[in-house]
Amino acid sequence: MLKNKQTLNTPVNQGQLVEIPITGYGHKGEGVGRYRDFTVFVTGALQGETVRVKITEVKKNFARGALVAVVRPVPERVAAPCPVYQECGGCQLQQMNYPAQLALKRQRVVDALERIGGLTGVTVHPVLGMDQPWFYRNKVQYPIGMTEDGQVKLGFYRQGTHRIVPLSGCLLQPEDMNWMAGQIQSLIQAYGVSVYNEQTGTGLLRHVLIRKGFGTGEVMVVLVTNGAVFPQVQDLAGKLAAQFPEIKSIMQNINTTRGNVILGRQTRLIWGKETIIDELDGLRFKISPRSFFQVNPYQTSVLYGKAVAYAGLDGAETVMDAYCGVGSLTLFLARKAQKVYGIEVVPEAIRDAKENANLNQLTNTEFRVGETEKVLPELVKQGIRFDVGVVDPPRSGCERSVLESFAANEVSRIIYVSCNPSTLARDLKLLTELGYWVREIQPVDLFPQTYHVECVTLMSRVE
Repeated sequence: MLKNKQTLNTPVNQGQLVEIPITGYGHKGEGVGRYRDFTVFVTGALQGETVRVKITEVKKNFARGALVAVVRPVPERVAAPCPVYQECGGCQLQQMNYPAQLALKRQRVVDALERIGGLTGVTVHPVLGMDQPWFYRNKVQYPIGMTEDGQVKLGFYRQGTHRIVPLSGCLLQPEDMNWMAGQIQSLIQAYGVSVYNEQTGTGLLRHVLIRKGFGTGEVMVVLVTNGAVFPQVQDLAGKLAAQFPEIKSIMQNINTTRGNVILGRQTRLIWGKETIIDELDGLRFKISPRSFFQVNPYQTSVLYGKAVAYAGLDGAETVMDAYCGVGSLTLFLARKAQKVYGIEVVPEAIRDAKENANLNQLTNTEFRVGETEKVLPELVKQGIRFDVGVVDPPRSGCERSVLESFAANEVSRIIYVSCNPSTLARDLKLLTELGYWVREIQPVDLFPQTYHVECVTLMSRVE
C-alpha cells in the first residue's frame, strides 16, 4: 500500500479511514467529496453531508470509498426500506427522499448539457415524477445460482459483480411478481433442475424472466437454459400455470454462449401462447420474450405524451421515427399525424411493429428495415418531405450519420427521447452545429430509486 501511495503520489491509501464533506454527485448518483483536494466518490453519501469513509480504490486522479458512518446528515436522508438495498446495488438512491431524487436528476441533465454539450441557458423543466415511486417494473430478469448448502437461489447480481443476492421481495416490482418468483424458485428446487455454473459452463437453468402487462394483467415467464434438453419443463410449466392463472405464456429460451447476454436467439413455446398483450394509453401491444418495451408503463405514457405534444401535430404532418423498435412511440405519433414512417435495423422488431399497427387498426404507418441514414435519403428521393423527426436511441445515443441525415433533408423539428444525459448532450451539441436550436427539455422519471433519467427534447431548425 505504501508503494501504491508513492507510485501514485496520492493523499489517500487503500483501507484508510477519512472524514470528508460531500459537495456534489457523480454521474451514477454517488456522493463526491474532496480529501486534501483529492476527489473521492462515495456511494450512498448525500450532498451537504459529512461522512466517514473507508478508501476501497485509489487511482491517479480520484479514489472510491465505502460509507462507514454519516457524521452530519442532511434532511433529505431517509432510511432505505429495502432490507438488501446496500448489498444489492440495483437501486442507488433509496437513502434519498423522492423530491431530492427528482432535483438530482434534473441537475444531472443540466450538468451534462453544460459540461459535455457546452450548452448553457437551456430550459430544463422540473422532472415529472410518480405519485407512488415503487412497484413500477413490468419486467424482471433473475439469475439463478446455488447456495453453499445446495439450495437454489434466485435473485439479483450485486452491482459490479456476478454474485447473486437472494431475492427477498424487490420493491420496484409488483408484489405478485415477487410471489411468483418465489414459487418458481421452489419448483426448480422440487423438480431437481440443474442450475448453470458460469465458471464451468455446466448446468441447465440460467435465468428466469417475468414480463407482466399492467394494462391486461397477462404474464409471460421465460426459462433461459444452457441447452435445448429440459426433461422437467412440461411438468414444471403445468404446475406453474395451474398456480397462477394470469400466466398466459411460458417459453424456453436457449442460450449456450458464455458471457453476459441473457437471451439466446432460439425461443420455443412450452405452454400457452407465444406473446402477451399489454395496453398503454388505449393502444394494445404484443410482447414477445425479446421485445423492447419500456419497463415503467405509468411513466411511459407520460414520456410518449410529451414527445407527441412537442411534435406539435395537427394531422397534416409526415413524421420519421428513427430507432422505432416495436413501434410503441410510432403508434402514439400515428394517432395525431398524417403519416409516420418507422425505421429500425432489427428485422424482428419491424415485424412486431407491423403487427402492433394492425392490432390497433392504424393504417397510416409504414415500417422499413434498415439504417436510418440510408433509408431516409431514399424516401426523400421518392419525394417524401418530413416535417418532424423523432429519435429514441439506445444509451449510446444516435449515430452521427442519422443526425446529419435529418439536417441534410431539412427536417424542421426534431424530438429527441433519451435515456442517457451524457450522450444526449453530445448529440444536441452536434445538432446545434448542424443548424438546430434547443427549445426545451422535459425530464421524466421512469426509474425511481435509481440514478437513471429520461428526457424529451424539442429542437427546431434555425431559419
